[in-house]
Amino acid sequence: MKKRAAYTNQLSNWHPAIERFILLIVLMSVGVYASAQQYDLLIKNGHVIDPKNKIDAVMDVAVADGKIAKVAKDIPAADSKKTIDASGLYVTPGLIDMHTHVFVGSKAGTFADGIYSVSADDFSFRSGVTTMVDAGTSGWQNFALFKEQVIDHSQTRILAFLNIFGAGLASGQAIKDISSINKDSSIAIMQRYKDIIVGSRIGHYDGSDWAPFNSALDAATKMNEPLFVECHLPQYSLRDQLNKMRPGDIITHSYEEISERMPVVDSNGKLNSFVLDAQKRGVLFDVGHGGAGFWFSQAVPAFQQGLAPNTFGTDLHRFSMNAGMKSILNVMSKYLNMGMSLNDVVTRATWNSAKALKHEELGNLSEGAVADIAILNLLHGNFGFVDAGGKRLNGDKKLDAELTLRAGKIVWDLNGLSAQPLK
Repeated sequence: MKKRAAYTNQLSNWHPAIERFILLIVLMSVGVYASAQQYDLLIKNGHVIDPKNKIDAVMDVAVADGKIAKVAKDIPAADSKKTIDASGLYVTPGLIDMHTHVFVGSKAGTFADGIYSVSADDFSFRSGVTTMVDAGTSGWQNFALFKEQVIDHSQTRILAFLNIFGAGLASGQAIKDISSINKDSSIAIMQRYKDIIVGSRIGHYDGSDWAPFNSALDAATKMNEPLFVECHLPQYSLRDQLNKMRPGDIITHSYEEISERMPVVDSNGKLNSFVLDAQKRGVLFDVGHGGAGFWFSQAVPAFQQGLAPNTFGTDLHRFSMNAGMKSILNVMSKYLNMGMSLNDVVTRATWNSAKALKHEELGNLSEGAVADIAILNLLHGNFGFVDAGGKRLNGDKKLDAELTLRAGKIVWDLNGLSAQPLK
């Protein structure tokens, strides 16, 4: 009996020590497991297209602290706190829309006939877009308001071309009065906000003087930034505009069928040689689809004869969003069905745009880059694509955005790829 009592007492003395030992083992195991989860999010089994890094293969993409942490094959799911299976889908850098109008409210971004701009966040992420570039909706007189009122409050990254007219597009669609042009004031604003303003812009001018064009070009040259030419300039021929433009300058509405402006393809369907010469010289051609800026009668023969767009700006605004344009994915899908490869389409919507804007930290999935990511689905079926003239192109391929990440955070998830299944 005495031996049994002594043994019982010994066990009771050991219990606290055993409990502490077990607790230590558990805590160590949790610590090891937690340290093994070095990624916040892992996208597995997707076909990665990253033009900058020449990746076009099934790879995994790991994200940590809002940055791209690793792109490689077979990254273990155990290394990440959350895993998304992107099998059968395409993983690309977040798309960059080179031509939008997103300065809304407070009489800003309005034409005489009503509100023109739209809210960036309402249209960006659902289309895989993480960066929008406002195409001169504001000028030196009201850019600070645009930044305070819109840019600073948007989840979407917003960059901007500064309109050479002081009030931007707020003063009306067809601007005749050039008194608001102040090149020095424009340059001062561009210097003050050089992390946001990516160049100067000329367009929607209804006079015959070259002063607005030259002022915008001078401002861009002074800042070593591109000139963005929104060619609603029927008084200038396309040839004259292109001859004035430097390598790296951008012309938008490249496939607009306006006879006064000398379109890229002549009445016989032949690409004007001076247009291709300008592109070879380094002038960049942006789609700038909009409500009236893209015609298959121009785009198809131009593409077939060697003039592919450099970038896929949509000219997103109130009057284009529900017309033939719809979204950047719709524009990209048009070119897929015109014969452009998927890799080339993604290149124009990502890395080409980043280079044109001189923001090469964007548009790629390099390790350390901000984790702006689009997961796209390439649908197959019977689809129709409409241009500004009401003509339909039939196609069998169409891109859709399944999921969008902005700085590592999921901001769009069409079919719940990141959600837990209902049990």
